[in-house]
Amino acid sequence: MTWRSLIFFSATWLAAADIAGSVELTNSRVAAVRKRDFSGVAVWLESSTPAATAPVTQTIVQKNKRFTPHITLVPTGSAVDFPNYDPIFHNAFSNVAGQPFDTGLYPPGGTRRVRFQRSGVVRVFCNIHSTMSAVIVVVNSPYRALTDRAGSFRITGVPPGDYTLHVWHERADDSVLKALDRRIRVTADAALPAIAISEAGYLSVPHKNKHGLDYPPVPDETPAYSGGRK
Repeated sequence: MTWRSLIFFSATWLAAADIAGSVELTNSRVAAVRKRDFSGVAVWLESSTPAATAPVTQTIVQKNKRFTPHITLVPTGSAVDFPNYDPIFHNAFSNVAGQPFDTGLYPPGGTRRVRFQRSGVVRVFCNIHSTMSAVIVVVNSPYRALTDRAGSFRITGVPPGDYTLHVWHERADDSVLKALDRRIRVTADAALPAIAISEAGYLSVPHKNKHGLDYPPVPDETPAYSGGRK
């Protein structure tokens, strides 16, 4: 009886857990946020003993002169495809922190793949269209999630142990995010206390093109859309 009980206890103790929580964005001047859209916040757990991460392949579509999705969260070693679904040329690039890359100019129907080998925040732009932007958050952890519109998140399959909880939001200062780091001990499924992230003090700064210069005027591309790819 004792032996069987010991096996049952060990199996229960070793079971992976689901960690759930919610994020609220405060002090925002963004209309969508003021209407209670708290999506796109990256949340991940980092162990003092790094866990093996399985690289994934994600897709960021270029269509209607937009990158979709705007926020992507991947583990280190992962690849991101950039298909061009517009009837015009695009050139995705990043030269601000994170991992710099440049896909070069490529035509409608084309695609490029970039692999991200180190953790960090990669801010993505188009060298032709200054209004296009996206963010890739690369983390050294398999235990990660993005918040939905309600601000909810769930990280599944977390082994018992001690972790540091990290959050990242594109309109929060690094000092604000650093102060939100928390040590947590995972023993079973748990709901974390709500996290409030302030956008106070955020300033949107115009970015340069990949050559560090101001963007030239974009020519009228309406004819390409009126007779181009759907």
